[in-house]
Amino acid sequence: MRYTRLGRSGLDVSRICLGCMGFGEGSPGRQDWAVGESESREMIATALDLGINFFDTANAYSAGSSEEIVGRALCDMTNRDNVVLATKVFFPMRAEEGGRNSIGLSRKAIMQELEHSLRRLGTDYIDLYQIHRYDPRTPIEETMAALDDAVRSGKVRYIGASSMWAWQLSKAQYTAELANSTKFISMQNHYSLLMREEEREMHPLCADQGIGTIPWSPLARGLLTRPWGIETVRRSRDPNIDRRFSEDRDRPIVERVAEVADARGLPMAQIALAWVMANPVVAAPIAGATKVEHIEDAVAAVDVNLSDEEKALLEAPYTPRDNLF
Repeated sequence: MRYTRLGRSGLDVSRICLGCMGFGEGSPGRQDWAVGESESREMIATALDLGINFFDTANAYSAGSSEEIVGRALCDMTNRDNVVLATKVFFPMRAEEGGRNSIGLSRKAIMQELEHSLRRLGTDYIDLYQIHRYDPRTPIEETMAALDDAVRSGKVRYIGASSMWAWQLSKAQYTAELANSTKFISMQNHYSLLMREEEREMHPLCADQGIGTIPWSPLARGLLTRPWGIETVRRSRDPNIDRRFSEDRDRPIVERVAEVADARGLPMAQIALAWVMANPVVAAPIAGATKVEHIEDAVAAVDVNLSDEEKALLEAPYTPRDNLF
């Protein structure tokens, strides 16, 4: 494994972050394709053995079950100080109970959901607390002040952002700077060979401001890991795949990945992840996993260096598209 600093911060993270959205039990709120605690623990153990120290989850993943599983596993398997634990806040929790203030980024939502995440994770601090989306209903001054208070309380070490427009991130950073308060060190954005719109504005902004990116869905929900048309459990149950991707537009790119992978004698996932990691603004792509081999491929990709010719081949079929968060 290799390690890097997250943006201009002093935080060292592995070049692969294990995405824990696919870990969860119970209902409602569980992703249909998620795996249970036993399988999740096996993958977390594998990640630790391979040198991954960076784990990303969210309060909304399987209605909190992902946080519970990750927290128990890390407590049992490693020293808390040796891992970088990231979670997120924004999406509604306890909606069936009338929890109107469990959604968004108000001071109330941030403070109460932080306490719930700490309890589920079984820890007294979170290394990277991220806003899962931008909240247009709450003044950004209120959000940034609440996040700063969370850091000053010692319950949060760093804060990060996710999935917004570049002007919104710039506004948040400027607001924090004016108040001499905590700024975001990371941007968790949607980026892969099938979604490159962040190269227009978000990536240049992050490079200029020293914000490390930790892209989600770097394998395009698995589409970049196998030939087009192969059915999987997630492919059949995840409605966002058809909402975000299409055969006419994306199949040619997937075929280029297969071409490079065949020539190299490597799995397609390693080629797709190596391309993402070649971008200097990317600190650590978030690789989700529901099988141990998914983690093994992700870690192996750290040592795959693509040539300029291979990158050009992979990039050529891309066409602009809506940047769907």
